Amino acid sequence: MKVLISGTAAGAGWPAPDCGCASCARLAPGHRRPTEVVLIEPATALAGPVRLLPAGPLPPGHRASAGPDGLTLTVPGGGRILYVPSGRHGERDGRPSPSHAGGSPDPVGEEGGRPPYELVLMDVLDRPERLGDLRRRGVVGERTQVVAVDIDHRVPAETELARRAALWGVRAVPDGTVLDIGEPAPARPARARRTLLLGGSRSGKSAEAELRLAAEPEVLYVATGPAGDDDAEWDRRVRAHRERRPAHWGTAETTDLAGLLRTAEVPMLIDGLGTWITAVFDACDAWGGGGGEAVTARCDELVAAWRQTRVPVVAVSDEVGLGVVPATSSGRMFRDALGRLNQRLALESEDVALVVAGRVLPLPV
Repeated sequence: MKVLISGTAAGAGWPAPDCGCASCARLAPGHRRPTEVVLIEPATALAGPVRLLPAGPLPPGHRASAGPDGLTLTVPGGGRILYVPSGRHGERDGRPSPSHAGGSPDPVGEEGGRPPYELVLMDVLDRPERLGDLRRRGVVGERTQVVAVDIDHRVPAETELARRAALWGVRAVPDGTVLDIGEPAPARPARARRTLLLGGSRSGKSAEAELRLAAEPEVLYVATGPAGDDDAEWDRRVRAHRERRPAHWGTAETTDLAGLLRTAEVPMLIDGLGTWITAVFDACDAWGGGGGEAVTARCDELVAAWRQTRVPVVAVSDEVGLGVVPATSSGRMFRDALGRLNQRLALESEDVALVVAGRVLPLPV
């Protein structure tokens, strides 16, 4: 079964007409046209190629049904396509969302007892964690081709779109691409086992870490900071982090990073090393100038576990060496200890990047 993806953009196209944003300004008019998908093989004898999206009347033998995940399009012979539109709109640019399409749910995967879809067309820029949930539930399998559609200026450039697509195991194809959905999806690019993301306060490093693991079926989020019950401002920060995490992610609030790294069975996101070493200073009573050997021993244990981990792990840490020299000896001790830990973990990482103002700067070996 072959489909023609003649357009891949959101309803206004990318660039959007008369839009003054930097993303649209980088592109020539008509770079990506509004999403349109046509079934070209097998075509019906009467209608020829069948337009699947935007959804409209379908010839006999074709069926559209709404489910909690999106709009399922079934063609003669049993081939199935899932369209997952943006979750932000009840109806987007004339295209029906699951709540507007007719029909009944079409359960798939482990929950529904049906095999995964052959093709998933998805607005991955909206909430990429939905793809991780589809994988977790078996709706998207290893052979499923996942294609980004409804693309627009939510991504700053084609290069960033390609980077995210590679991270998520998604195809960002150009307009006019013909896909044979009977073929398996291309193999996902090899990913780093250990990733260290550095950055200053409000640099976007935590958001980048979450983005990198967003499409994974399972993730353990490791929060190393205090709960914040006695600090209203800190509690708001912690709550904001919790609320933006995917609902299907697990959470561990602990400072036993070495233990988790040695035993983890699913990808981990550690956020972050700055609050972890703060807790280590507290536990070792190191703020007064003593306890240095105990802090070093805890860092040695962490580096050894980081080196041995068998699951993908992304860790967030503060880049503390770019500001003024701390005014207190305890502040200088903290800066030095975290700076040395960052260096040691970077040496044992396949991927290290500095995040500045939301821009990711890879740090090559």
